[in-house]
Amino acid sequence: MSNLTLTATRLFEGVWEGVLTASDVDGNYQPEIEVTHLGAPIDGVSVTEDNTQGYWVVRVPVPVETLMDGVQTFSIADQRSGETLSSFSILAGEPLSDDIRIEIDLLRAELDMLKKAFRRHCVETT
Repeated sequence: MSNLTLTATRLFEGVWEGVLTASDVDGNYQPEIEVTHLGAPIDGVSVTEDNTQGYWVVRVPVPVETLMDGVQTFSIADQRSGETLSSFSILAGEPLSDDIRIEIDLLRAELDMLKKAFRRHCVETT
C-alpha cells in the first residue's frame, strides 16, 4: 500500500491540480506520478515540491484531444507501487445535456408534488 495521499484542489484553465502528501518517507523522496486516459499516458504532468509546507503540487494539463462527448476519466497513479492515488472525470457533449434536462424535469415534478402536499397539509391543519 502506498504512503501517498493525493487530494484534488481544483480544475482551472484546463489544468487539474492536487496536493500530494507522503508519510514515512525520507527527505530526498521525489514522487513519480503517472496520469493516463484510456490507458494512454498524459504528457506535461508536473510534480512540484513546496519545501515550506512539506507537500507536492501535482498539475495535470487536460489535452484538448481527450475532450469529447460523454465521460472522460483520467487516472492518477504512483509509478513505483502502481497504486491508483486519485482520478477525475470530465463530462461533456450533447448526451449529457439531454440527461440533465430529464433530471431537471423529474426534480420539477417532484417539487410540484411536494408543494401540493404541503399546501394540502396546511389547509387541513388550519
